[in-house]
Amino acid sequence: MANPWRGEVALVIDGERRVMRLTLGALAELEATLEAGSLVALVERFETAAFTTRDVLALIVAGLRGGGWQGRAGDLTSAQIEGGPVAAAKAAAELLARAFALPEDG
Repeated sequence: MANPWRGEVALVIDGERRVMRLTLGALAELEATLEAGSLVALVERFETAAFTTRDVLALIVAGLRGGGWQGRAGDLTSAQIEGGPVAAAKAAAELLARAFALPEDG
C-alpha cells in the first residue's frame, strides 16, 4: 500500500504494482532532466494542464527511482501502464503534489 504521509503513489506497470515517491535524490534527478529547468515550472505546467508526455515520463521515472527501481526511462517505452496515459498523468500529478504537501485527513 502506498503511504501518502511519505509522499508515495502506486502505479501498476506491466501487471506489477510499484510504489513511487520523490525523494530528495529523485527530485534532483528530475530537475536535471527537465527542459523547464525547475520544479516550480513543472508544477505550473501541471496546474495549468500544459504538461507534456515527457513531463509525465520524467516524473514517473523519478518516482520509481525514489521507490527503489533501478531502471531507466527507456525501460518504460513498451511498458503497459494500467489505466493508460490518463492514469500515468494522474499518478505523476499526484506524486508531484504529495512531494510538497501533507495528505489531508480522512
